[in-house]
Amino acid sequence: MSLTDFRSYAQVDLRLEPGVTVLVGSNGIGKTNLMEAVGYLATLSSHRVSADGPLLRFGTERALIRAKLVRGEQSTVLELEINSGRANRGRINRSNPVRARDLLGICHTVLFAPEDLALVKGDPSNRRRFLDELLVSLIPRHAATRSDYDRVLKQRNALLKSARAGKFTAGHEATLDVWDQHMARAGAELLHARLELVERLRPHLNNAYAQLTDGSKAADAAYRSTLQTLMDDDGAPAGVGGEPSADADQVEDLRLLSVDDLTDRYVRAFAASRRRELERGISLVGPHRDELELILGQAPAKGYASHGETWSMCLSLRLASYYVMLDDARTGGSAPILILDDVFAELDVQRRRKLAAIVSGAEQVLVTAAVEADIPEELAGRRVKVVPGGIDDPESR
Repeated sequence: MSLTDFRSYAQVDLRLEPGVTVLVGSNGIGKTNLMEAVGYLATLSSHRVSADGPLLRFGTERALIRAKLVRGEQSTVLELEINSGRANRGRINRSNPVRARDLLGICHTVLFAPEDLALVKGDPSNRRRFLDELLVSLIPRHAATRSDYDRVLKQRNALLKSARAGKFTAGHEATLDVWDQHMARAGAELLHARLELVERLRPHLNNAYAQLTDGSKAADAAYRSTLQTLMDDDGAPAGVGGEPSADADQVEDLRLLSVDDLTDRYVRAFAASRRRELERGISLVGPHRDELELILGQAPAKGYASHGETWSMCLSLRLASYYVMLDDARTGGSAPILILDDVFAELDVQRRRKLAAIVSGAEQVLVTAAVEADIPEELAGRRVKVVPGGIDDPESR
């Protein structure tokens, strides 16, 4: 991998190999920047910031990530140009420039980081983002699904805000009907894909949690859709109070519905919630307001799990995504690169050893640590020293 003007690096080259590579260096030296670049190449997003601006070295207008990926006898060269003020661009095997999202699905990563605590303790947007990034990694065409939904949501919200400001007319009503149809279809496609993904994750989540702990509690996940707060058990509009009209066990199982069925449910839900949406000036129904509830034993993990249980649940979510990717790799996909960024310093000795034993057999593992003693013996492998502005590694010179 080669970086130009990415974060703290004017230029750095790092040769990576199969197996375990541990990057060691003091805090603030730039270890995470290297891992962030690998993750960005795979997902087109950072686990640390929501905008691209901070990824560019201060005072520069663009950053460049280059990487050569090898799978069996085949190698692929990826280049990703991150630009200030204009669209990012990519290249595959030095071809003509393409959209950045055309690179999705070529490099797969699973990144563990201290920020993962937000997956349990943070607001629902963190868990929705986790699902969507994994979804796009597995099925790159869903990058367009997300983009289409976000575009329609933005337009629909702008119209609702106009109504709240007193500028809503009969013409706006007809326009809102049109946006309802677009948003219903885009939302149904995203919801259907998320529901399928959660069903794939659930058994792996429980298995991973058992691997990391004594197995005394089961771990599970449940997808909570805003459709279920506005529909009764017959799939009809349930009023506009925002509460289900039936007991939780009687709420319609959305997993059994097709995209067309979900589209119809959304259209009816928009109609049921229109008055409230016009009053508040925002879209109240849709995947953008859904929740992935994480469950430990009989209780929600958020608010009930101890600190150690919270960490175990976060790690289990990442491991579950790793196992899902491995399932795909067995049918023609590629095994993901595992990235453990300053994770071991946050864990007790028992969890360190269990996590290390689980990931040590992965095809490629990248680990960062401020203190080499934090790395369990199970992760013996190559060590690379990170120094200000670069790395001290004879093999990468």
